Amino acid sequence: MLRDSLGITPEKIAEALEVSVADYLLYEAGEKDFSFSFLYNVAGILGVDVLDIISGETPKLSLCCVVRAGGGYNINRRKAYNYKHLAFTFRNKKAEPFMVTVEPNGDTIPERHAHDGQEFNYMVSGCMDFFIGDMVYTLSEGDSVYFDSAVPHAMKTHGDTPAKFLAIVMK
Repeated sequence: MLRDSLGITPEKIAEALEVSVADYLLYEAGEKDFSFSFLYNVAGILGVDVLDIISGETPKLSLCCVVRAGGGYNINRRKAYNYKHLAFTFRNKKAEPFMVTVEPNGDTIPERHAHDGQEFNYMVSGCMDFFIGDMVYTLSEGDSVYFDSAVPHAMKTHGDTPAKFLAIVMK
């Protein structure tokens, strides 16, 4: 509805997202699973906050947003990743902070996704491989990585223990 109300055709948004029109229409209809990066990119194209799309509500605070321990807006789009948005009520954000938990996923190689901007990830607990482009880095508690998020990237835990990191996505 938002895309229609802005007068943006499926062809135009599919082109901007670099996906086929058929795939875009499947995503829009909820018939094909998509990554958080996809939502983030759609929000940027539509000129709205990513929470507008996820929750249907526009963030309203402009002075500060306090999220207590363990809190945040849950975003569970993919089986291997659990996101908690840590500034979900703050409007006109210049960055999107998330607490991300990566669940163990066996020997499956993760699908890489990309989105505009830059990202900073700080490992809170666990151990994981961070894939970016053709490189792989092993990150453990206390490690961090700052990167160009337009380069396809993904994460995968080591062993059977979830990995948790603070992700700050900058537009």
